[in-house]
Amino acid sequence: MMASSYNAKEEDGHHSGASSHGGAGAVKSKKPDNTAFKQQRLPAWQPILTAGTVLPAFFVIGLIFIPIGIGLFVSSNNIKEFEIDYTGVSESSPCHSCAKNFSWNSTTPCLCSMDFTLEQPFESNVFMYYGLSNFYQNHRRYVKSRDDSQLNGDRSALTSPSKECEPYRTSEGLPIAPCGAIANSLFNDTLELYHIDANGTSNSIPLVKKGIAWWTDKHVKFRNPGGNSNLTVAFQGTNKPVNWRRPVYELDPSDPENNGFINEDFIVWMRTAALPTFRKLYRIIQKKPNTTPTLPSGKYVLNITYNYPVLSFDGRKRMILSTISWMGGKNPFLGIAYITVGSICFFLGVVLLIIHHKYDTRNNSADIPN
Repeated sequence: MMASSYNAKEEDGHHSGASSHGGAGAVKSKKPDNTAFKQQRLPAWQPILTAGTVLPAFFVIGLIFIPIGIGLFVSSNNIKEFEIDYTGVSESSPCHSCAKNFSWNSTTPCLCSMDFTLEQPFESNVFMYYGLSNFYQNHRRYVKSRDDSQLNGDRSALTSPSKECEPYRTSEGLPIAPCGAIANSLFNDTLELYHIDANGTSNSIPLVKKGIAWWTDKHVKFRNPGGNSNLTVAFQGTNKPVNWRRPVYELDPSDPENNGFINEDFIVWMRTAALPTFRKLYRIIQKKPNTTPTLPSGKYVLNITYNYPVLSFDGRKRMILSTISWMGGKNPFLGIAYITVGSICFFLGVVLLIIHHKYDTRNNSADIPN
């Protein structure tokens, strides 16, 4: 330990040169207090970088990161994924007429179908996503345009939404439920998948719509006002969002327990994306109990109820079928990053090792002069 001579008055900021009575003529010293922290006497450790410590570190990092990166990259490549764009930009697209003629003011939905072929069978559970491009859900005003208290079932927020929801706060003199720009732009295309067997028969693929939202969102963040007993009464005195065709308590006519603020399609959409090109989980195709592939290879038809116009902002729409692995969905970036970092470290280790052996002519046994 470092010993120093100072007294308690100096520790408290009172210096011997200052007047003890705090007279008007006393000048307060600008000298820092005589403490270990302010005088920079705290114990410190500074590593000495030598070839004996740096070179093994580079080689160890390289030998660890490269196998991890290869494993991640192989796992990502083993994930099967198929993507089809159904925006309808091209005149040869079956959805071109819907893309050109459909708008938010249209009252009749537009129907179109896309044929595609799966070259390889999809085993295990298959996840169906819808993808949007050039849609900036991360815009500051868009992200703030919601009322979390209202979505949590607060009755006062139901009748008097937050001002952050403007200009989608009220409609026709009534509060909007759910309010805000995020809810108003809810994705509402309907996708149906059919498999065409060898006989030309069209077989519907069952799509599971429950279990697509996060558990915390479904059971904590989103709740219906007054429970789930009678949503028509609970939402009485409110109006639907401007771009919606039906009120929130009729989002899923086939399942009364999937209506209101706890509708899973609605919950998934309300979790905003960080990038303008994103995908969101739409349905789950569950694995069959036998050894039959979930989606066998062959011809398929995607029937689309075209309700969501995107050409006004130069957007694109697509449907994605994907399996998953222990690391999640298909994403080769993480594996490539590990391999790159490991390779750079290993290469630098080799270069530094050559330089060390070629130019290090010092006598290690000699004493270093003071």
